[in-house]
Amino acid sequence: MEIVIALVVIAAVVVLVVRGRRTFSSEIERAKRIRRANENGR
Repeated sequence: MEIVIALVVIAAVVVLVVRGRRTFSSEIERAKRIRRANENGR
């Protein structure tokens, strides 16, 4: 029974990470672009 609970918890974490990546990927790309622009501006 403990193994089943552990698997459910792991699966939930994986789903949250995948959803988070999908949501924040555009934000992360924009942040990288801004950071590169700032480095080139110096």
